[in-house]
Amino acid sequence: MTVAYWVLKSLLSPIFRLFWRVDVEGREHIPTTGAVIVAPNHVSFCDSLFMPIVIRRRVTFVAKAEYFDSWKTAWFFRAAGQIPMRREGGSASERALATAREILNDGGTLGIYPEGTRSPDGRLYRGHTGVARLALGCGATVIPVGLVGTTDVQPRGSNLMHPFRRVTIRFGEPLDLSRFDGESATDPLTLRALTDELMFEIRRLSGQVYVDRYAKRHGVVGGSEIAHVHAGSKADVGAPVGSSESAA
Repeated sequence: MTVAYWVLKSLLSPIFRLFWRVDVEGREHIPTTGAVIVAPNHVSFCDSLFMPIVIRRRVTFVAKAEYFDSWKTAWFFRAAGQIPMRREGGSASERALATAREILNDGGTLGIYPEGTRSPDGRLYRGHTGVARLALGCGATVIPVGLVGTTDVQPRGSNLMHPFRRVTIRFGEPLDLSRFDGESATDPLTLRALTDELMFEIRRLSGQVYVDRYAKRHGVVGGSEIAHVHAGSKADVGAPVGSSESAA
């Protein structure tokens, strides 16, 4: 599948450069070698298309298993080397996590959406602790990522990607995990502290309103408080570091 990934990327990259303006900030924060977890917000289906395009390393994303249930999408996700994750848990999810650990232990790059699902209303929701568990257990570098503008390209519920929109992808500095040295990768307080720090950094990079509860798959209480995140908007808690450059 490695060959299929690079062939697919080489085909998609010029198309994306032609139809969308993709601004990249802070790409230099991604280590060129070693185990890395890139952890972005998730507001649109096309997030998983734009992210690998701009990262020079091969990225394996944890994708919901439903994408593999239909031949219409299964071929694409298999070619992209994605890991199917059953959200209801069980042995299938354990196998997916074991595969994720193998990727990191081999020094690879793993993409995980900490929210666990797409935001139903554009806000940033409480993160699950999977990123923290893998990072501490495998010694991986964690890069927070803010995706902005992908909802303009492909709004929720739409099967079409609208051309000539601007997308901004902001990579933050690696999280400082040194203070967690010696902490157990299963300690709930440690995992929650690291996860909350990650979500704060994602909020800073994406400019989203933060909601301190897990996202629901079908509707959200208080859904009238909608935060539309458009390309070019930045958080009000400080501008992200890093230079700006076009997509690779």
